[in-house]
Amino acid sequence: METVNPTEPTPTRIAILGATGYGGGELLRLLLQHPRVDVVAATSRSREGMPVGHVHRNLHGWTDLAFSSPTADWIAENADIAIGAMPHGASAETLAPLVDTGQRVIDLSGDFRLRDARDYAHWYRREHPRPDLLEHAVYGCPELEGDTIATARLVASPGCFATALNLAMLPAAAAGLLRGRPQVVAMTGSSGSGAEARPTTHHPERAATLRPYKVLAHQHVPEVMQLLADAGSPVDGIDFTPVSAPIVRGILAIVSAELADPDARPEDLYREFYAESPFVKVLDDREPEVASIAGSNYVEVRARRTPDGRLHAVCAIDNLVKGAAGQAVQSLNRMIGAPEELGLTWPGMWP
Repeated sequence: METVNPTEPTPTRIAILGATGYGGGELLRLLLQHPRVDVVAATSRSREGMPVGHVHRNLHGWTDLAFSSPTADWIAENADIAIGAMPHGASAETLAPLVDTGQRVIDLSGDFRLRDARDYAHWYRREHPRPDLLEHAVYGCPELEGDTIATARLVASPGCFATALNLAMLPAAAAGLLRGRPQVVAMTGSSGSGAEARPTTHHPERAATLRPYKVLAHQHVPEVMQLLADAGSPVDGIDFTPVSAPIVRGILAIVSAELADPDARPEDLYREFYAESPFVKVLDDREPEVASIAGSNYVEVRARRTPDGRLHAVCAIDNLVKGAAGQAVQSLNRMIGAPEELGLTWPGMWP
């Protein structure tokens, strides 16, 4: 008869809602190997009954799970935490009934990131279906909100671009040094546009070009401004130019911002701020690049002061891991009382 070690915690049961996209696939890749969780459901209405490995081919042989379409009652009864990897709008409508039951939820969409429903309506061009829940959501940036995430019942995981911008500016914001309107250019891989190809996002259409899009109008801007204000540096706005790049994975963000103290030393400030952050590598001998962190939850950041006393910061992340599924697993680890880095500590691929 198999014996049970009483010192080992009971695995946390996880349901992944909307598991056929790239975000859902990365959640499955990370959580199927996580020592403290048991994935009990991977949901999809369109692929119900299909083995997970038939859609996410890298997971063939790793699991016997098939996509399912369980009811909210089944999820509430059989899962301890639900993680949503669905599009904006659909996510709130699906997850809100689970939150109402008291179930703990992590949402990868933008539906619960902004505290003001009017901001959501402006940036996402739809009315929020459950504005009453916005005040209960915790923004899932472990580098700033780690203790709050641990006790949250609803975690709004940051967007991919927002994660890169947050980490590029957070130490300066926490020191009260940012002011004015930061200028940002950030390039992203084609996987950030999702698994369904569209004319402007299909990889062959972008493989030989760099294309700016949503210039000064990207929906991640308000959540970054909200975080910077929470950290201690309200800014007047962010002039953000996203660029679609001819790569599959990764985001490289380049920030230029006015400093309240033009004599500040960002190099020392960033190294000290991220000293206890297990996934942030503060560089001083080379520039951040996406290839060295691809497939991993690690971040590369470098910050300097320009000759005229401005902040110059560069940040590289994997958009699907640190910018989506990996960051959600960091929050999950805090929610279940596990070490923040559990199940996430492999290096990036090189070359």
